Amino acid sequence: MVRETVFRSEDVPAADRFDYWRELMIQTLAPLDMSSDHADDFQASMRLLEFGAVHVSPQTFQSMRFHRTPELIRQSDPGLFHMSLVTRGTVGIVQRGQETTYNPGDLCVVGSSRPFDCLAASGRRAVETVAVAFPTEMLASAGNAVDKLIGHPISGREGFGALLAQFLTRITTDTGFFTSCDGPRLGVIVLDLLSGLLAHVLEAEKLLTPESHRRTLVLRIRAFVRSHLHDPQLTPRSIAAAHNISTSYLHRLFQHEQETIAAWIRHQRLDHARRDLADPALRTTPIHVIAARWGFPRAADFTRAFRAAYGMPPSDHRHHADAPVRVDASPSRSRTPR
Repeated sequence: MVRETVFRSEDVPAADRFDYWRELMIQTLAPLDMSSDHADDFQASMRLLEFGAVHVSPQTFQSMRFHRTPELIRQSDPGLFHMSLVTRGTVGIVQRGQETTYNPGDLCVVGSSRPFDCLAASGRRAVETVAVAFPTEMLASAGNAVDKLIGHPISGREGFGALLAQFLTRITTDTGFFTSCDGPRLGVIVLDLLSGLLAHVLEAEKLLTPESHRRTLVLRIRAFVRSHLHDPQLTPRSIAAAHNISTSYLHRLFQHEQETIAAWIRHQRLDHARRDLADPALRTTPIHVIAARWGFPRAADFTRAFRAAYGMPPSDHRHHADAPVRVDASPSRSRTPR
């Protein structure tokens, strides 16, 4: 399974809960000054999921305020970019002299290198968010454009914001289906979606170098492909048309990647089908239905491609996945911070 750290306030004595939560926030984000009207018996929970260098954490906590001051930045700056999807309550952030309120469905951004003041509140109910944190250099190609997201409300209900919100919800809900080897791959997908979101929200193409523009366009194309894998008509020509570029230019873009666009599409389809075949909940779903779901309308073509990619037919893969002992299984790891 994906590496996971679990915190529940009920596992800690009431008098220690807020201090424990504060230390956890410092470890996962940066040194902070924190306060809450509920500090005497603070209720909170967090699951910290590690997808390579990208950390995703569903959080539930009572209303609180936290500050990142210039003094704390001088003390320690991990250089993190931090985005949160608000799912319940409101989050008000003051950063760079700008005050912004985020409501459920909004995405908000802070950076550990800049001071900020945040108030998260939800009346008598707990605030709920899904946070993403990763080193800022992982989006270095975007330059200073990333900073422009700070204080800019981003909708998680449409466009790239919705793609990112849906993906974060999915990977934090279905962690049991992922192995430890899947973590870094999922982290790359999160970064792809974030980069596409950056380009869309800020029209970052105008701010980036030609190489950064190329990479950002590739990321947008990858996100588009992932959302259309089920379509058997997904081809280089249709992808190029959807992005207002020529097919020849699309192929030139992917000359710098590890796979051609056609090979990457095929790999994505096969990988999703392979996961579905190993899913116990889909055990009774016919193989040809799973194949069609991922863009293989002809069962024979799917079997041929699957055998070439994985060295066995789809039926054998499903059989091995159903076996009591799986050779490729990774040990489950769930940790509670101490």
